Amino acid sequence: MKKGKTQILVVDDEPIYIRIVRLNLEARGYQVVAANNGQAAIDLIATEEPDLILLDVQMPGLDGYETCQRIREFSRVPIIMLTARVETADKVKGLDAGADDYVTKPFSADELLARVRAALRRAEDSAQATPQSIFRAGDLMVDLARQRVFVREQEIKLTPTEYRLLSELIKHTGQVIVPAYLLERVWGVGYEGEEQLLRQAIHRLRRKIEHDPDAPPYIETRPGIGYMFVMP
Repeated sequence: MKKGKTQILVVDDEPIYIRIVRLNLEARGYQVVAANNGQAAIDLIATEEPDLILLDVQMPGLDGYETCQRIREFSRVPIIMLTARVETADKVKGLDAGADDYVTKPFSADELLARVRAALRRAEDSAQATPQSIFRAGDLMVDLARQRVFVREQEIKLTPTEYRLLSELIKHTGQVIVPAYLLERVWGVGYEGEEQLLRQAIHRLRRKIEHDPDAPPYIETRPGIGYMFVMP
């Protein structure tokens, strides 16, 4: 049954963070459920069907990365990871695990709420989009209705971030897209200037969909300008 309020699952082993986040989210009209470890979160998702998950990285037992990977085995619910780690490598690890966004502790209520709104908006836009149902380019096929990707008829598993990146590129086939646009559309608020993150995501996407990632037929780099998806 459809819930009246947008429901957010907060997963953190620190009660103080759960309490702070709950107060801020409920003050904005969101419904909040909480779990204090990864396994409890996985169990809750099956019964509560949250609209978004705020997932702490450093937890006993299943850490946030492994919990995120487990969730991605059965759900595409938006996931924002919460962590005190600030290195780009840590952000990449979280996004590789299937997270949609990454917020560094300590964070302001305004920043967290902006990230929540952006993630929910991207999920809604994706659900409501009505593009052509199938996109084909050479041996690449993207089922836009079901968000599935195939290369030579074999399904390729992309993270939600990688799928959004590919979707933006094919949406603008034949057009050069500047990094700032891709960062805003794919990652959202707070990723201005994170071009290294974009380059790494492009590299991972090429390795999954290209015959030869060193001479990619689909995703071209235009040095000093941006990226372009081309029909082979």
